[in-house]
Amino acid sequence: MDVICQAKSGMGKTAVFVLSTLQQVDPVPGQVAALVLCHTRELAYQICHEFERFSTYLPDIKAAVFYGGVNIKVHKELLKNECPHIVVGTPGRILALARDKDLGLKNVRHFILDECDKMLESLDMRRDVQEIFKLTPHDKQVMMFSATLSKEIRPPMEIYVDDEAKLTLHGLVQHYIKLQESEKNRKLNDLLDALDFNQVVIFVKSVSRAAELNKLLVECNFPSICIHSAMSQEERLKRYKGFKEGKQRILVATDLVGRGIDIERVNIVINYDMPDSADTYLHRVGRAGRFGTKGLAITFVSSTADSEVLNQVQSRFEVDIKELPEQIDTSTYSKTCQIDDVLDNRGGEIRKIFAHIEGWIRWHLINLSALTQYLTKNVILF
Repeated sequence: MDVICQAKSGMGKTAVFVLSTLQQVDPVPGQVAALVLCHTRELAYQICHEFERFSTYLPDIKAAVFYGGVNIKVHKELLKNECPHIVVGTPGRILALARDKDLGLKNVRHFILDECDKMLESLDMRRDVQEIFKLTPHDKQVMMFSATLSKEIRPPMEIYVDDEAKLTLHGLVQHYIKLQESEKNRKLNDLLDALDFNQVVIFVKSVSRAAELNKLLVECNFPSICIHSAMSQEERLKRYKGFKEGKQRILVATDLVGRGIDIERVNIVINYDMPDSADTYLHRVGRAGRFGTKGLAITFVSSTADSEVLNQVQSRFEVDIKELPEQIDTSTYSKTCQIDDVLDNRGGEIRKIFAHIEGWIRWHLINLSALTQYLTKNVILF
């Protein structure tokens, strides 16, 4: 059965096609059984990592990722020596390998598009996807996934997690701040000082603004890095991995990071610059409050155009975004467990609480030094 799936960011779309594909693939040496296409190298890398993670106990199934920025000879050599059963990549590189007869697609049984609307909106990328599609067998399963699907690309077969009106970013507290452009830096500094966050992503509208804002934050002694399209692919992946591993707590980014990137510890997103559409807003703020956890999104509104986009967001997703109050309750966007609560408990409950804390520490890869700092403050942030 062909599938089109729409669900808000962080609700497990990637896991759906990764697990369903792994369950169905019958690995045959030298044959590609599944092809996953996505629009950015970072997303391709992440998806391949998920296939590798979930296939730990399926040693016969191999996955590999292919994208531009890497010498194509390296990819050709990989396909020649150890052809993967699952191929993940960007359309341009996949098409180049297929045209050169290095990548055979005649045995593909699962054709998957992640963030499909983004690929189909771009004429060049759509053309590449169509050519790749024609190189695969007619008899195959097609799966398309995104958080936002325009009516133009929705065929009769649609699977919805919920209808569009209810796509309201559950678990995410959303606020806006009206201010002048010249006031943004000061307000951002105040927010970063006042808010309790595990990690925060700050979105800006251009490469130059990302670099300048990151420089300013570093000068103010904030643990910040930035990721944008002007960087080399190797540098972007290095920074992405470092942030995902918790080496920095603040990421300044363009919309390159706005789609599909999973960083579990991010609980706050700040739109330093207003996104250009309701769809982009959804993808940006979806970086916080992922996997059903709590999160906070704050948007700076500094022009009439910004206000119009904010109104579009509220109308489309039927959500009421209020102005940020002077005081915000930490519990609305961050879950805490007081150490005193553990010490005061008696009986079997104490074992449950310690098990819960231990599980959280292991999940978030907290080292002993960081844990000591948390305990000194008598609070562990979830």
